[in-house]
Amino acid sequence: MGRGISPAVEATAVPNTDPLADAGHSKRKQTLLSLLDALHELTKDDDFASPVSNNDRPSFEDDRDVPTVDEHLQKVGADVFKKFERRMTNLDRELRNFANAARQLGSSVGILSSSVHLRERLAQLLWLFRENAADLFPRKVKRQPRESLVDTALQAALRRKRHKGPSHVVNPTVDDLDPEDFPDQMRSLAHDVMTFLDCLNEFPEFSDEAVNASIQSLECDLKYWASCLKAYEGQFRYPAVQRYLHDLTSEMGEHLDIITGSLSVFIEIGVPTIRFAQEHASQNLLNLSTVATFFSAVTATTMQFSYNMTEGTLAKAVNCFWFISLVFSIQAAVNSLLGLTWKQAMYRSPGHRVPWWVHIWIKRSPLVFLVASVACFSMGLVLFGYSSGQDRVTTTLTSVFSAFSCIGLAAVSTWFISERMIFTKHQGQKWLADVLSEAKVELCSVPGIKWIIYEPRALAWRTGRHVREAGQWMVRQFRIASDSVSRMSTRTLRRVSTMSTAIEKDQEDGTTETLASPQSPEPISPLRMRQSNSTGPLLPIAEVRSSNFGSSDNLEMATTMSDASTAAQNAPPPSGKARFVHAVHSVMMMRQAASPMPFGLSLPPHTPTRRRTTSIDGPRGRSMSAEPIGMMRASRVAALVPKLKALETTQDLAAHQALVRHLQFSPNGKFLATSSWDRTSVIFRVGEPFTAHRILAQPQGFVGQVAWSPNGTILLTKLNRGVKVWNEDGVCKKTIDRRKNVQSIAWLPGGEGFLSVEGSDVVKLDLNGQVLDTYHFDRMVLHDVAVTQDCQRMLCVGTLMASRDGLHPSKSRAEKQIIAFNMEKKEIENRVPVLHDVRDITLAHDDQVALVSYENKAPPQLWKLDLFKDTARLSLRHTYMPKVTVDFAGPSYFGGKNDQLVLCAGKAGDIHIWDRESAALLHHVRAQALGGDLTCIAWNAAVEPFVFATGSHDGGVRIWTTPPNYPTINVTESTPGSYANSTNGNTPRTGTPSLFDTEQQTSSPEQQDFTSEQFLQAAAQNVGASTRLGERKAVTFE
Repeated sequence: MGRGISPAVEATAVPNTDPLADAGHSKRKQTLLSLLDALHELTKDDDFASPVSNNDRPSFEDDRDVPTVDEHLQKVGADVFKKFERRMTNLDRELRNFANAARQLGSSVGILSSSVHLRERLAQLLWLFRENAADLFPRKVKRQPRESLVDTALQAALRRKRHKGPSHVVNPTVDDLDPEDFPDQMRSLAHDVMTFLDCLNEFPEFSDEAVNASIQSLECDLKYWASCLKAYEGQFRYPAVQRYLHDLTSEMGEHLDIITGSLSVFIEIGVPTIRFAQEHASQNLLNLSTVATFFSAVTATTMQFSYNMTEGTLAKAVNCFWFISLVFSIQAAVNSLLGLTWKQAMYRSPGHRVPWWVHIWIKRSPLVFLVASVACFSMGLVLFGYSSGQDRVTTTLTSVFSAFSCIGLAAVSTWFISERMIFTKHQGQKWLADVLSEAKVELCSVPGIKWIIYEPRALAWRTGRHVREAGQWMVRQFRIASDSVSRMSTRTLRRVSTMSTAIEKDQEDGTTETLASPQSPEPISPLRMRQSNSTGPLLPIAEVRSSNFGSSDNLEMATTMSDASTAAQNAPPPSGKARFVHAVHSVMMMRQAASPMPFGLSLPPHTPTRRRTTSIDGPRGRSMSAEPIGMMRASRVAALVPKLKALETTQDLAAHQALVRHLQFSPNGKFLATSSWDRTSVIFRVGEPFTAHRILAQPQGFVGQVAWSPNGTILLTKLNRGVKVWNEDGVCKKTIDRRKNVQSIAWLPGGEGFLSVEGSDVVKLDLNGQVLDTYHFDRMVLHDVAVTQDCQRMLCVGTLMASRDGLHPSKSRAEKQIIAFNMEKKEIENRVPVLHDVRDITLAHDDQVALVSYENKAPPQLWKLDLFKDTARLSLRHTYMPKVTVDFAGPSYFGGKNDQLVLCAGKAGDIHIWDRESAALLHHVRAQALGGDLTCIAWNAAVEPFVFATGSHDGGVRIWTTPPNYPTINVTESTPGSYANSTNGNTPRTGTPSLFDTEQQTSSPEQQDFTSEQFLQAAAQNVGASTRLGERKAVTFE
């Protein structure tokens, strides 16, 4: 309402220029807006306070989608836009800083102009997104008048009179824009960012891959968004499309953050690097100009000695060379200054946009002219020595050194030119040295040249080898001779020494007598010490001690070392019994170390137990305070809250051995069907307690979905590439094989067939597998469908694989769509874009609204299906927000009488129940003890009081209902198949028959025709198996 009044109020305020009148007008405008908000809140309260009959059809405010009125959603949406606005502002500031830093660079006019155009485009897009957010969240996001962004004519005239700035410093402006310009603006932004990137890459001195990758990714996503938005021309004022545009701000904001960070790094590193490279090149040109100027002065000074020499050929040649050298040196100096000016010019064209001859003249000609000037001067100097009659030595040395310098100058110049040519030819993959090496190898492979090069080398090598061998032979012979001489001399000396010693001894024996001395102790050799310390094999400690100290003969302490060593050597070896005892003891120790810990000392085996999950605000939650209801106490919503808070887990069924993928109650409320990744489906009979009716084996693969027929007599189970048809007794009537992956299945309202979602096609099949019709959706991958009761329309959800131009996103999420399809005309009547990962859609029984479920943390949404001129149109009614961010699990469902409730399970174990009409959160159940393991949820709409079931990761299925008030507990003995119920402590799980102790269903109907004897025999085997499992206690209510 405020959106229709505020423009009129603003229009009346334009001609008024009195400040007091403006202040009074602002107060009146604020008062009117406050009154409108108060009236809206009163209307909302009246809707809550007014009781609604269960038989009344849901009433909507109008026949069109409306902006978000929930205060929390208003705040969340405004925060998202403000975050996007800050990102745009940060990028604009970085672009401005980059422009200021780039002004110091040469050839910066291109990057400055492109940055200004990019800033203008960003300002225009920000204005469009602000208008879009102001339509969605009018109480939190204010519109921005055009006058604040667009300069008036008077201000523009005054600015032109003061200073006429260049085109690259004009502030960004916003033209007359319309929401229908979103695709064009995004495509123009993609063009502007690529132009900015091209101008940035025109600086060859520095290249930043991060900036290139981020800008190219943004350009790809912008083109994808623009192409997708072209399909919604004329619908950009519809709230559904506006919400999709608002969601795109998060995706675009991530790109803007990356570009902002990359630009900041480029400013800090890239700009100084480019400036240094340009200054270095300018300094080289300046040095070249200085050298050329100095050399021209030297040439002009030298010409004073020869300019009047006009007679003779040598004199004329000298003047010719020196005049040419002077011209080249002057031209080198002038071209160097010209190149220096061109390098530092802001408005010069980039290098790759300049003609090749201009580029060569500016960058290469100064050095070429200087080299030519030096060469001409050197040649003229040599000729001047001969023409002026100088001494022979002077002329000779001048000629030699001039030739040497000219040859070196020519060689280095040739090397520089060759390097440039090789780099251009091989794209920098080879150097000049590599090319020369390859040319040398090819040259040496020529037969004649190969013989000339390698044959002398081989001859020299063979000659050297013979010489080395001869030298080695001579060295060996010399060593042999020297060894023989040394041995002979050693033997001779030994003989002489022996003879002299014998003579001296004879002389001493004849003249002196020696007295006999007492025998000294025998010296202990190291060898004997090592033998005495060696005790042979390792003995036990007790035996070693007995051998050392047990004998009475070894008690004397004053013994010699030889005696001790002799005793150690003569110690007797250990007995066989001692060695056997020692071996047994070692084996026992080794076995004790390797054996596991006894049960009395180890941890007991962990047995997983299942705990009951209760509500935090239920009647038994003493620690949690009840949620205030306020105005809803006297309404139908107030009557639902006590019933919902009384819900708790009353049964815990061990249905499967793996994750429970899907479950569904039959429309008549008699059965509950579950599917799991353990390749089975189970049909439970609803009652007190729930009992396993049939187990449906699926050997072909995982069971992803179960679907009951409208009359509740036929069950469909979805496999990866097929569908099985079962009756309620668990007999497989038909196996329908499909060649494509089946995403989901949905019954037709009459029960005569069903729809199979297979990629981009929806196939209509009967119960025998015959294809009745096929509906194709181009460039879409569908996930789920729902059919109206009249079979005229079908609602589909899916992912857009490519835009109409064949474009794909780079980093952003692909667009998802909710489609209203006319099955009779086979055409799409309406499509709504969404950004979240949509997966499931469910129609209410009255076909007025559809419940859409998303993956991950996106909350479920309620979409209204309207008919306008016999054409369906989808409009968002509610977004069911939880108290905190929740990672939802499985599809959401309608619940309660006349689908008055919406319930959804979270992966963390939370269960949320909302009122469908008001989107108020009525009940929130949190798993306090069990933890997060929920995978799916289902509501039983055919029974009263409320009953729903949840599936978990461990294969369990829990039944939630209202238990009797204050039940008494009796413990009785029962068989494992009995049902156990408890209101205190852990909820025992009913033992569901498995594939080994229960009647397993097969895929063939003929195999299910049992005789009475076979049936009784199978029942007896089942009872025997149950008896072998043992009896257990069960808790029942009285």
